[in-house]
Amino acid sequence: MSAVRLNGFTEARSHLKALLDAAESGRAATVRRGLKRTAVVDAERLRHFLGRALPSRAQVVPEEGGWSVCIAGLPVAADAGTFDEALDEMVDALREYAEDWQDHLQSAPNHKENWGLVQLVELSDDEHLREWVVGR
Repeated sequence: MSAVRLNGFTEARSHLKALLDAAESGRAATVRRGLKRTAVVDAERLRHFLGRALPSRAQVVPEEGGWSVCIAGLPVAADAGTFDEALDEMVDALREYAEDWQDHLQSAPNHKENWGLVQLVELSDDEHLREWVVGR
């Protein structure tokens, strides 16, 4: 089987099953609207790829009475009494950042390049994000 390349919304709608089947099997699946082309990608494949392509670079450090987690270059940090609680707080902070990015940060010069991170956060469950933060 080959890539699925559809032209326009009407063609995509009438060939939606073929488009989704291609994406789920890892084949290229695109829809062109005017000059723009949109890719349809299996969410789990994209999450896995982004997790490998975007290492977290998180720093988890023990502090007096607890743990702190921060990620250089991102306005997210977490502090808690235990290591696990700090990771849970970081997951919450990442989800809040992704929400803020989609709401108003996506065009800010110092945030617009974080598209991949936001996709990773949105496609991941809490356990995936915990593993990503600690580098597993």
